Amino acid sequence: MADTLIHDQMRSPRGSDQTRSLRSTDALVAAGLVAPAMRDAVTAVEARYAVAVTAPMRALIAEHGAPIARQFIPDPAELVTAAHERADPIGDDALSPVPGIVHRYPDRALLKPLLVCPVYCRFCFRREHVGPDGGLLTEAQLNTALDWLRAHPAVREVILTGGDPLLLSPARLGRLLAELAAIPHVDILRIHSRVPVADPGRLDDALAATMDVEKPLFLVVHANHAAEFTADARAALRRVQRLGVPVLGQSVLLAGVNDSAAALEALFRAMLAARVKPYYLHQLDPAPGTARFHVPIERGQALLAELRGRVTGLAWPTYVLDIPGGHGKVPIGPQYLGPDAVADPWGGRHRLAGPKLAGPGASV
Repeated sequence: MADTLIHDQMRSPRGSDQTRSLRSTDALVAAGLVAPAMRDAVTAVEARYAVAVTAPMRALIAEHGAPIARQFIPDPAELVTAAHERADPIGDDALSPVPGIVHRYPDRALLKPLLVCPVYCRFCFRREHVGPDGGLLTEAQLNTALDWLRAHPAVREVILTGGDPLLLSPARLGRLLAELAAIPHVDILRIHSRVPVADPGRLDDALAATMDVEKPLFLVVHANHAAEFTADARAALRRVQRLGVPVLGQSVLLAGVNDSAAALEALFRAMLAARVKPYYLHQLDPAPGTARFHVPIERGQALLAELRGRVTGLAWPTYVLDIPGGHGKVPIGPQYLGPDAVADPWGGRHRLAGPKLAGPGASV
């Protein structure tokens, strides 16, 4: 039953080696993405964390190398857990009143209908939960989650996440969105997905059409490198945008992937060229085995400060930290305003007359 509810391409063995997702160490070795000498070490990683590399991402790795490969190819360092890392870094589990629901903020809730992804990011903050065996919520569990949302009128926004909601079949996703849109107090729907860049062919006209609902719906696409916005990805996004669905972009600041001003500028410009508004730049969540991706917050602030005045404000995301333990996101971008002066984008300081502009703790 479950397989009929996931998009046909999800687990299908059909297709050539060039079109099939790579889902094991042996497949990665055969494709030349893992050295034979590393087979045993990478197999040990695969035993703990899921592996999947789609054909489009495989092509990008061949063309662009490390910034794409680093995101998806397992590394033995993943089996080393640093002292500050947590299995549930942002406290989802403690804030889950029923299976599939996470309720962190009064006016919105996450709904995770499945825990399967088209690709498995090596830095994922839900890496202890997602994987090919994550599957779907059962019908009973989904009904319980929907009943919970109906019983909480303070919840005005529902965010579909997972796993990746766009791995649901069009029929399944369409029914789910219709159920959510019918809840009177739910004003906004949101879908978070990697599919438009990781496997854009999956976002066909039938799947896009499910997003044509009466309630405002936003699609948030996760991408970390400019190269991910291929012609196929832009075409997939246009299928949604033509329906009037706004598309936002979210990224994670990752060492070796996008931790330079040039890489971030290219990423944000690529988003805008694809009609995607940069929304969030996330500080890395401290999930187990992700330390190799860590960029210090001070470095992230400096990178964004370097871009200020160099790129349009449309390209400017909010740099956020999801405070470990479930305390929510806070903006951590560079600061420009002090008690009686303000810094310009090029580092100049300007004293302003009149009342103090900020409190005694502010800095420029």
